[in-house]
Amino acid sequence: MLAYLNALSTVLAMLTFFAIVWWAFSHGRQKANQEAAMLPFALPDESRPHQTGGTQS
Repeated sequence: MLAYLNALSTVLAMLTFFAIVWWAFSHGRQKANQEAAMLPFALPDESRPHQTGGTQS
């Protein structure tokens, strides 16, 4: 009986995994995925010194 329970939980976990993968790569999420992919490029450039907005001497 325990073997059937283990097999059933494995199958349910696999189906859940495949459902999440299908949802993540579905056509309706394409725009959200593209926006998320561009987030690292929206950060300020860390190699430049920060401007404080004060007067420069």
